[in-house]
Amino acid sequence: MAERPTGGPGLRTALGTLSIPLRFLLLSSFLIPLGSFMVLPFMSVFLHERLGMGLGTVGVVLAAASLVQFSGGIAGGALAERIGLRRTMLWALVVRTAGFVGLLLALRWPPLAVGALILTCCGAALYLPANKAYLVHGVDEERRPAFLSAGNAALNAGMAVGPLVAGPFVLSSPGWLFVAVTALFVLVTAGHARLPAPSGEALAIADEGRQGLLSGVALLPFVANGLAFYLYFHFQHYLAVYAVERASSEFYSLVLLLCFALVIVVQPLASGAIRRMPYGLALAVGFLGLAAGLAVLAVGNRPALLAGGALITLGDIVLFLKNDLEALRRSPRSDAVVFGQQRLAAGIGACASGVLGGQLYGAAEHAGDAGWFWLWAAAQCLLLPPLLVLLRRPAADLPRPHGDTEGALTRP
Repeated sequence: MAERPTGGPGLRTALGTLSIPLRFLLLSSFLIPLGSFMVLPFMSVFLHERLGMGLGTVGVVLAAASLVQFSGGIAGGALAERIGLRRTMLWALVVRTAGFVGLLLALRWPPLAVGALILTCCGAALYLPANKAYLVHGVDEERRPAFLSAGNAALNAGMAVGPLVAGPFVLSSPGWLFVAVTALFVLVTAGHARLPAPSGEALAIADEGRQGLLSGVALLPFVANGLAFYLYFHFQHYLAVYAVERASSEFYSLVLLLCFALVIVVQPLASGAIRRMPYGLALAVGFLGLAAGLAVLAVGNRPALLAGGALITLGDIVLFLKNDLEALRRSPRSDAVVFGQQRLAAGIGACASGVLGGQLYGAAEHAGDAGWFWLWAAAQCLLLPPLLVLLRRPAADLPRPHGDTEGALTRP
């Protein structure tokens, strides 16, 4: 049978088969980051200006929260393997809702703010692997990229809209904002309570046994994902200070909106082509896109900021989706555990970027030209990925057997 063309009718046909529970899950994939990003992007301002924390303390708190939110995904995947996808998502949303209640209470008792923030990040860590696994449960390999990219598009749309909605109210009316976000999460949690458990899930859970968190990890996609996030987070962490100095905070927001829009529009349309692309070629295309974008940022003017952001986003569209697809193909573990392992790699990469990138940016700024930071980051995109060749096809990193349907939670 001939493959469907990328995007266009093929994409619409794939998404047109979504059941009502999956449509609700995609809606939730928009509403959850919408609510979260009405609050979380402004936490540094809230903690510092509203609650009076020093900037050094704020930095430590946010670093710890980011590490929990990313790397804690491996615990979320393991929990889903033990108790099921629906129950894991439900408990994760209960935890996250409690975190937003804690932020509301922190307006009266500020010490609660740190614990509440960490609680919301724990909920995010538990939720995302189960969400992705539920979305692709029982879906054949050809349609998985379309489903995953649709979820990513919904996620990015929520992340883009949230700050725009909440910006005027974060400092002026944070209480009402936290109440609104908490109410949104209560409604989403109630909806998840009505989701059906995936067919065959109980049998699959029983068959999994108790394996280690990193057992069966697909090593090459794991390391490639960590490296991709390490390089991408040079852009994520440090573009704000670089762009605001050379343009304005409003123009920085415009760059971010462009990046979100590209993910929302391009990734679903390109998902079929990314699936068919050989893994080595996808890595080359993705890392070259990151390298080109980071190098362009060194120019430092407004067109360069837009062009650099666009190139970096196109690179990560290929890398992030292909790494997840390849990890699913190679690992014998359940989908939720695979997504959790990939989140762990992302957390390690993002954390390393925060620590090492901060030193590099400070050194470049001290030398009088922060543009050198972007050139050094671009050079890493060219120098580090070839080392991945050393990890290609180890004996324990074998593809899943096609057509094996034992345990519906484990593989389609």
